[in-house]
Amino acid sequence: MSSFAPTVHGLSDIYGADVDAQAVRYARLAATFKATFGSQPEFIARAPGRVNIIGEHIDYCGFPVFPMAIAPDTLVAARANRSDLIRVSNMDGAKYPPREFSVADMFEIDPTKHEWSNYFKCGYRGVLDHVSRQGSKGFDALLDGTVPAGGGLSSSAAFVCATQLAVQRIEGLSLTQAELASAAAQAERHVGVNAGGMDQAVSIMGQQDSALFIEFHPTLKATPVRLPEADPPFAFVIANTLVVSNKHTTAPTNYNLRVVETRIGALMLAKHLGIAERVACANADPLTFKVVMDEYFAKPNVGDSNDDEVQGWIERLEIMLRETEKAFGTHPQGYTRDEMAAALSVATAELSAKIHENQFPVCTDRFKLLQRAQHAFSEALRVVKFRQVCESGDTSDECFVALGALMNQSQDSCRDLFECSCPELDEVCKLARKAGSFGSRLTGAGWGGCSVHLVPANKVDDVKKALADQYYATYFSDLSTERLSEALFATKPGRGACYYFA
Repeated sequence: MSSFAPTVHGLSDIYGADVDAQAVRYARLAATFKATFGSQPEFIARAPGRVNIIGEHIDYCGFPVFPMAIAPDTLVAARANRSDLIRVSNMDGAKYPPREFSVADMFEIDPTKHEWSNYFKCGYRGVLDHVSRQGSKGFDALLDGTVPAGGGLSSSAAFVCATQLAVQRIEGLSLTQAELASAAAQAERHVGVNAGGMDQAVSIMGQQDSALFIEFHPTLKATPVRLPEADPPFAFVIANTLVVSNKHTTAPTNYNLRVVETRIGALMLAKHLGIAERVACANADPLTFKVVMDEYFAKPNVGDSNDDEVQGWIERLEIMLRETEKAFGTHPQGYTRDEMAAALSVATAELSAKIHENQFPVCTDRFKLLQRAQHAFSEALRVVKFRQVCESGDTSDECFVALGALMNQSQDSCRDLFECSCPELDEVCKLARKAGSFGSRLTGAGWGGCSVHLVPANKVDDVKKALADQYYATYFSDLSTERLSEALFATKPGRGACYYFA
């Protein structure tokens, strides 16, 4: 599943419902572009945020995930300006001031500065790095975003992906969707975020009415999976805790630390299994749990007795969970750097180089390899089982009870093993389940941000009212009606990135 980003001419092809409000928004964007730059935009590039239904923090472990694109998005209105200048403005100019760069300046990104235009530069550089060329054309761009920053719905990926679409059209390039997704994931690393690839893949490749089962190893592959139909139908309620977790500033103790813990875990697990010297493991950079699992089962007579693809996944993952306990169970409190280096028979400086710590610094005294590995393998198992239930053909209540249970187990694992939840997320999930949600969990990096809830259509209002009355009214009593509607809404799988021409 990889073609080129589509072009649409009607907003109903993007949003379905809420077209009137979006028409006003697009018209305002075009009018502001003309007032700012003196002419109408040539086109509008659009990339959505996403909600990950299940499969948290395992994309960078190489395991499949199960996200869907949503309606909130980033728009980039753009037009070539026949100069060597790139002028960038934002509809929220008070918060994000205008910037102007020469074409040559666009490759200079300082990850130590939390500057909004760095993400625009990431999108620009991502496309051109992918085709190994310098930019040649100046252009004007005006951005508008409705994905809440720091909310766990991937505002940064929507920003970078929309920018990439604009840049490739200005430069006359035609990258496939898979190439754009890969380039975007690489590009975010220029701002010091070790992106796994899920956010960018679903933003670019999302499909109306389907979630995506996204695999990353050995190559990027996105398989549309329709959710079971029921009567009443089911919806996903998104609830933003309004606790902001800035991935950039908290990376050394949160996001990047978890990436590093899983990668050191992969190195040590490979050694435990006796496969560290095999070419696939020795040459992998980085080595991930998925590579370790694949190489372990490449050995004849090791598990995998079933030819069924899904059942094969399940058997392998269950074996890896047992091996994880054997490998790391002696250190439930975590490992020091010296202990990890000794286990791998390398100096601490060599270990630091292996995990690219110079590029993604971390800050901790102990690395919790047991808990992180247990989460990664068990979460991958839940993703596979979630797809299995969706494709079973069952539309009974038992089907949704099973899907909800997997989501609830994911939240427990994120809270207890991966330690990426927070009290507010835990409270929102508890309230939603009590009001009628079958399954509730954090979505996104965690440590705040958004939660996702699987809710029957006839219970959506009950869940939203419970959260409005018992969470938002309690902790955010001055929240306006407009802000509440942005923080709490129901959604279904939406379209991925595209170009819009009126």
